Amino acid sequence: MIEVFGLTSNPRKELPPAVDDVTFEARAGHVTALLGAPGAGKTTALKLMLELQQGRGITYFRGRPLHRIAHPSREVGVLLGDVPGHPARTVRGHLRMLCAAVGVSVRRADEVLEVVGLVSLRDERLGTLSRGMDRRLGLACALISDPHTLVLDDPADGLSARESHWLYGMLRAHASQGGTVLHTTADPKEAARTADRVITLERGSLVADQEAAEFARTRLRPRVAVRSPQAVRLAALLTKEARAAQRSLEVVRERGNRLSVYGSTCAEVGETAFRHGILVHQLADEIGDMGPGAAVGAEEPQADRDRRQAAEDRAPDVPRQPDEPPASGEMSLDTADASRAHADASQIPAEARREPLDVSKNAVGAPRAPLDESQNPADAPRAHLDASRNSSDEPREPLAASQHAADAPPAAGGAPQDASAHLEASQAQAGEPQIRTGTPLRANVSDDARVVSSPPQALSRRPVEARSLDALSPLPPPISVRPSPSPLRPLRYELRRATGIGTGFLTGAVVLVVSALTAVLLARIGHTPQPRLLAAWPQELPLPPAALGAGLLGALAFGDEFRHPALAADRGTVPRRLGLLAAKLLVTAATALLLAFLTVGCNAEALYLVYGRELAQVPADWLPLSASWLGLVVGCAWAGVLAAGIFRSTTAGLAAVVAVPILVVPLVHRALEGPAVRTAAGFPMRLREVLLMQWPFGGERYLAVAARMVAQPVGGALALSLSVLLCAYLLTTLRSRVR
Repeated sequence: MIEVFGLTSNPRKELPPAVDDVTFEARAGHVTALLGAPGAGKTTALKLMLELQQGRGITYFRGRPLHRIAHPSREVGVLLGDVPGHPARTVRGHLRMLCAAVGVSVRRADEVLEVVGLVSLRDERLGTLSRGMDRRLGLACALISDPHTLVLDDPADGLSARESHWLYGMLRAHASQGGTVLHTTADPKEAARTADRVITLERGSLVADQEAAEFARTRLRPRVAVRSPQAVRLAALLTKEARAAQRSLEVVRERGNRLSVYGSTCAEVGETAFRHGILVHQLADEIGDMGPGAAVGAEEPQADRDRRQAAEDRAPDVPRQPDEPPASGEMSLDTADASRAHADASQIPAEARREPLDVSKNAVGAPRAPLDESQNPADAPRAHLDASRNSSDEPREPLAASQHAADAPPAAGGAPQDASAHLEASQAQAGEPQIRTGTPLRANVSDDARVVSSPPQALSRRPVEARSLDALSPLPPPISVRPSPSPLRPLRYELRRATGIGTGFLTGAVVLVVSALTAVLLARIGHTPQPRLLAAWPQELPLPPAALGAGLLGALAFGDEFRHPALAADRGTVPRRLGLLAAKLLVTAATALLLAFLTVGCNAEALYLVYGRELAQVPADWLPLSASWLGLVVGCAWAGVLAAGIFRSTTAGLAAVVAVPILVVPLVHRALEGPAVRTAAGFPMRLREVLLMQWPFGGERYLAVAARMVAQPVGGALALSLSVLLCAYLLTTLRSRVR
């Protein structure tokens, strides 16, 4: 379950906070809707819960805050906005990359694709998906790690009625397996139709926390649904009688022979039809869009709606449970028994009338396993919150040594489960302030709905019993944005990220073609040394095409993370982990080495085909030249990776690569100008004497080559740039961890 205490966002300038002292809970096995108009603070509340935005308050996911969970992505599945994937990546490739990020088997991608119905579109590009398919993919991304909790921000935004029906069916299936579902919506009718509990926000404050049935009965507009072959005549008679009696009545003609009558009752409409001999096929109380066809919408054919309505009419009545509040319903009746049927319809409980879900696939897999005790480190002192934690509302099942699982689903009709709930109900009937151990204090609570009648900030300062809030802190604890511990398998993730799109392959092909053409043109012009000819490096260019291509691939390694943040979908920023950096450096180094070998090979082959064997010969000092060439290409790739990671831009990464020969090399030239008093001659021999070891396979020669590379202006400038960029990256990493 989710327990939220005192969420408060930081105010901006003189504006009030977007979320002010919001406290609620979302129970396991239930679908909870966070309702509010645009700008009410729903998205801000979710970001505060997920520690994506700084503020105050604390949120517990099955008894632990998010930063105390070892792997948050395995506990909470998040969907905020569109799927943040590269448009050129395939659906299956994106999910396989996320499998490596969350540390699950790659087979999970195919399983989730089958659950959300995207198997036939697994090879489609993300940029070509429709809005409905994008929502399905977003749900698949949230379910990829089989989380216990789903947090979704307006998941049905922009969907058709049929697609929304499917989406909420999936959320209901997840909740039926014991999971917790919290989603936001701006449509009250949708919240009443799809959720078990509705939490209403208004201007950042909590104004109501109700069961869905009570929310629909108290906050939505009721109506009488009528179906009759003489609908036009019945509408005219109802309007005439209401005008004669000076009553306010509104009759709306809908599709087919259906009427919606506002301001009347089933008994009054039935009596009017009976007096005038009008045949009635349906007469039922409805609230909002909770009637037949509401979940499917206008896309359902009329013949299908008629068949489904006939099947519902033939269903047996469900007896009313004792002390159960009436709920909206609809049933078939004859005009002669209109008043009696109206009384019976008000006794059908909402839970008994709710249509069972039929989902062919399990969205979450096996039942949830209890939390591992080893994943629950010692939390910070929580005396002021433990006093207000819910310990007696409903039975709980054990999770770990000292923790409890989410609440069990309530019984039909929402009846109290224990003495605490009975006491709460009696306090509500008496009009006394309630004191609950798990939710904020709420005054003036009626028996219909738990509605907050005064601002939450005023409630939090009221004097209360010392037993429940004696240790309450005057302010909730601050919320800090913390880096995410993903990806769990960085090398596998980086390989799938780099090979999942064609940008790298296209860049390599362009580099090979340009290098071959440049080498042929340089050979035709002449006056180009053999090493530069094989590398296709003119004197006028600061870097050869292979080095620029390697730098671009390195810059894309981090630049794509910030442009299409697959790792930041639920955390707000790309994690600065040394494991992720090492994986990117390793993959880009291997790519750069491959590109360097292919470039020299293609250039030599092109020179041989055009001019013969003379220009394709290997130089005598090929070892130091090869080391210098490979070091240049790999160094440019690493400079692109580090610069893009620091400045969060592919362009900045490529600019840092070009800046090495243009800006840094002249500075190194100036530093090395003038006569050298002492040289580093004999450095490898002296190093061997100090270490008292023999270099195998002529190691002195390789060490001398490395020392000579660093001594060169380009090599020294590149080494200096890499050192500065690496230090800057580590500094920003430490700063983010300290904050």
